Amino acid sequence: MQIHFSPSMRSITISTTNGFIDFMKIKVAARHISYRTLFHTILALAFLLPFVFIVTALVTLEDVDNCSSLVNSEEVPDGLKLPESFSQLVYEMKNNQYDAKAFAIRLKAMMEKFDREIRESKFAELMNKHFAATAIPKGIHCLSLRLTDEYSSNAHARRQLPSPEFLPLLSDNSYHHFIMATDNILAASVVVTSTVQSATRPERIVFHVITDKKTYAGMHSWFALNPISPSIIEVKGVHQFEWLTRENVPVLEAVESYHGIKNYYHGNHIAGANLSDLTPRIFASKLQARSPKYISILNHLRIYLPELFPNLNKVVFLDDDVVIQRDLSPLWDIYLGGKVNGAVETCRGEDEWVMSKRFKNYFNFSHPLIAKNLDPNECAWAYGMNIFDLRTWRRTRIRATYHSWLKQNLRSNLTMWKLGTLPPALIAFRGHVQPIDPSWHMLGLGYQFKTKVENVKKAAVIHYNGQSKPWLEIGFEHLRPFWAKYVNYSNDFVRNCHILGA
Repeated sequence: MQIHFSPSMRSITISTTNGFIDFMKIKVAARHISYRTLFHTILALAFLLPFVFIVTALVTLEDVDNCSSLVNSEEVPDGLKLPESFSQLVYEMKNNQYDAKAFAIRLKAMMEKFDREIRESKFAELMNKHFAATAIPKGIHCLSLRLTDEYSSNAHARRQLPSPEFLPLLSDNSYHHFIMATDNILAASVVVTSTVQSATRPERIVFHVITDKKTYAGMHSWFALNPISPSIIEVKGVHQFEWLTRENVPVLEAVESYHGIKNYYHGNHIAGANLSDLTPRIFASKLQARSPKYISILNHLRIYLPELFPNLNKVVFLDDDVVIQRDLSPLWDIYLGGKVNGAVETCRGEDEWVMSKRFKNYFNFSHPLIAKNLDPNECAWAYGMNIFDLRTWRRTRIRATYHSWLKQNLRSNLTMWKLGTLPPALIAFRGHVQPIDPSWHMLGLGYQFKTKVENVKKAAVIHYNGQSKPWLEIGFEHLRPFWAKYVNYSNDFVRNCHILGA
């Protein structure tokens, strides 16, 4: 809105650009106009102009609302041919002389179409990422095959681990014992190498690597051909543990034979899912819960540590997707206060996405048994780097509780929680967990892209939990070097299998 006084002060013109009032011209008497008259005129305009502005705005907004209501109430006709782009829509509007309504309907239809395409593309991306995360990379598969072949043809690859003179140290509690269960040879080598290189007294370290039967020969070959002296390493297959029988572990047999399990983990992950009711984040979480690792015996082994290692008193259990950046020997000096499990809590921390996990994040509290027995706001804790007091553990019913709840979940058709080792462990270890300082264990490097590099450098153990493992193409580029620095790329097997570099 503009006000223009003529040079002779004989007229005042008011003009607007909204189409309601094109102009308003007020003529002033030519002779002897007093300043008092002029003052009163301007004062009157001061009251009039806001009123004119408000009326104009209300009329304009009413027109917009009417147009919006018209478009929203109109259904997009079936089979309506839509242009490929907005520029083409404008071009067609000019040539075909669409009215406002026809243009608005086509615009609405195009926006809905693009929104569907973006959403479908996002879900397809998540599905592809899920398959990439659960598949075995070609290089790692090659490494396992070549090392297995080496085991059969090279006597040095079959040498006893550890050497006979070091066998008594496998149960010597004055040493620091680390345990890891994995079928990933490359990942195991990084965990062991990073632990030994970060230790102030590596000669006091004993590593117990447990793997499955198909990977045993390759895993044994790797550590036989690449000794980690002065530390001691033992490689065992699950088939070599006499205690680990179906009679002693009935739940595992139930999990593997349960009629819905195979289809759940290896079937169509889209079937039965209403994608219109899911956010991409929830869909990603559901896909991750379908990882086949959850029905692997290696994933459940940690609940049997007291029986598998009957002569050990205290151990540190490590997942295969961690990297050790600091000496871990002080963990053996942490006072657990009579508790079994020393772990980092995951309900508080700077990263609200990673460190905001409570029981409600893992359990279905609409299930009556869960609602009756658990507190949704109870703090969760992390698997991946845990100090276990095995002597205290043997005096508890942790394993029996774990089995009982796992069976309950199977009987409830997996409605209490999606299969995995952490949910039943959260229940079984209730009252047996001693929180330790968060600087010992940093989580989320496998799914939190925004992880700060400076924070990663400070952590004793960094954990690539999540889908984006550092040995996969989908791993985060800025976080991979922390893992890759411990891969021996000069090794013939690694080089010939073209293992992914940093």
